[in-house]
Amino acid sequence: MKIITAKKENLKIILKGLKSGKVLIFPTDTVYGLICDAENKKAVNKIFKIKERDKSKPLAVFVKNIVAAKKIVHINKKQERFLKNNKLTVILKAKKPYKLSPLVYKKGTIGIRMPDYEVLNSILEKFKKPIAQTSANISGRMATTKIKEVLEQFKNQKVGPDLTIDAGDLPKNKPSKVVDLTKKQLKILRK
Repeated sequence: MKIITAKKENLKIILKGLKSGKVLIFPTDTVYGLICDAENKKAVNKIFKIKERDKSKPLAVFVKNIVAAKKIVHINKKQERFLKNNKLTVILKAKKPYKLSPLVYKKGTIGIRMPDYEVLNSILEKFKKPIAQTSANISGRMATTKIKEVLEQFKNQKVGPDLTIDAGDLPKNKPSKVVDLTKKQLKILRK
């Protein structure tokens, strides 16, 4: 697995990886994550293999802004306010037809987040498509902000990430909270 730093001069390498169906370990504003092109079914499936994740648990997606979100989900003004809270993954009703991998939507809904991380936002701006994302850990293990712990978890996997974007240790944090806004009553799925 190739390792590069999370610097703007590496954006072309990162974009090339996403466009060619690679799975990347990537720093975010919460914890290290696994990311790929949300429209690439093979790449999204690979994330499930890497994480040993149950396919009944869909991945969420990163989008750059509300305009990008409105291309894939229905959003009202109240939901928009929740989505602008960068540390929340918000479950919303998906728009048809679904262009994304079926492993990122469930029963017509998609988990969506607008991150607050400069390098990731630069990628989203240039990539111009949703990016499938999940924490960079094997299912059942703790998500982490420490790059050495992330790499340690995946070192003996049969299927592993293709590229690591190393930003060093991130500030201590937890994965994003997950809130379902598809019904009238807000439902917190992960605190």
